[in-house]
Order: sequence, then structure tokens, then C-alpha cells
Amino acid sequence: MVEAESALKGSENHTDGFEKIGASFQMTVRDHVHRAMRNAILAGRFSAGQKVNERSLAEQFGVSTTPIKEALRQLETEGLVEALPRRGVVIRFSSSWAEEMILARAALESMIAHLAAKRIDEKGKVELLATANLMKDATASGDADSLIALNETFHDHIHKSSQCGYLAKLIERQQFYDASIRRVIHLDSTERQKALNEHVAIAEAIASGDADKAERTMRDHVVRSGDTYLSIVFGKQEET
Repeated sequence: MVEAESALKGSENHTDGFEKIGASFQMTVRDHVHRAMRNAILAGRFSAGQKVNERSLAEQFGVSTTPIKEALRQLETEGLVEALPRRGVVIRFSSSWAEEMILARAALESMIAHLAAKRIDEKGKVELLATANLMKDATASGDADSLIALNETFHDHIHKSSQCGYLAKLIERQQFYDASIRRVIHLDSTERQKALNEHVAIAEAIASGDADKAERTMRDHVVRSGDTYLSIVFGKQEET
């Protein structure tokens, strides 16, 4: 199994370096810092309770502390860091937080899959099954980047077919977690094959109109892949 990136423990200055930002980079500096920091936190490169050293991060990114502060404020709204009196900004994300996040997503996605099986039309069935077939090809070729993109497309098709309004709004806050988690776990070939089998089963259940099976297989898929993520990220932290 692919190891997660090295966990960052000990001193607040004990961090792996971040790539400096080129002048031609199309994203804003704040957005780049925010995305890089979020991915690093979700990949287990920081430990829960670790203090964030803004000056050290500014040096690593090659920027002033202003975009660092702005990015940290955004991360705080997402629940990944917290600004504490007299302590500064600390990492809030932990194994228990991640587990709750996974269970919340499992509950939402399974209900959406249930409704998709009831509401999907013929066009939706064709698109969903076609995406599952493309995922087979990407899995066979080991193209992790394409597989991650197809994974997002697959779930988007289900969300669209479910015609959900309220549930769709609830799951929006989970989207940035999902993309980062997929990148961590889909680099492993064994995980890719397991995920493919589960996605095919979900697609077939929805296309056949079996709402209960669609709900069950989706919930089991999200929980199992979530357990894999927890093992990779926080298992590695415990080792180091």
C-alpha cells in the first residue's frame, strides 16, 4: 500500500518544503496556498494540535505572510485549523474528525444513491454505465489521474440523477474532502481494483432501479474506502 506523505511532528518548524509559486501561476497566491495546505493536512503531513508557523510557511512558498493568513482563515471555515487565543493557529484535523467526515459522507451518498435508483432516466443510465466502463479502462491501464477524474464524474452523474436539492446542498461541503481523499487512496493498485468493483456494483444497482441495493453498496463503498484512507494517513502517523 502506498505510504502517505511523512507526518509532521515535533517543532512547529518541522515541515516538508512547499514548492515556490511561479509568477505565471494562474491561481491567486492565496488560492494556491490554500489548496496546497489543505491537501497537505488531509494527506496527514500535519498532526492534530500542531501549531502552524506562518513565517516558516511564507518562506517555503516564497510569499509574504498575508496570503498565508488568508488561506488559514479559509481553512478555519472548513474546520481543518483553528485560531486559539495566545496559541495562534493549530491543526484541528485528526483521525476522529476524519472518521466523522467519512461517516457523514457515507450517510449522504447512500441516500442520494437510493433516490437516484428511483429517479434515474434512460439517458442517466447510459451515462452512468458508460462512465463505469471508462473506469474499467483507466483501472486496467493504471491511470490514476484519469481514474480520479472519472470517479468525480461518476458521483456527479448519481447526484444529477437523484434530482436532490436539499441533500445536494448538504454534501457540497464534503466535496473538497472527497477529491483529496481519492488522491491519497487511488495511488494504490489494490485499492483501485476494489473501488472499481464497488463502482460497477453501484452503477448496476442504480440502473436496475434497486434502490435498497444502491443505498447499501454506496454506503459500504464509502465506509470501506474511508477506512483505507484512515489506515494510510493515520496509520503512517503512528509509525512515524
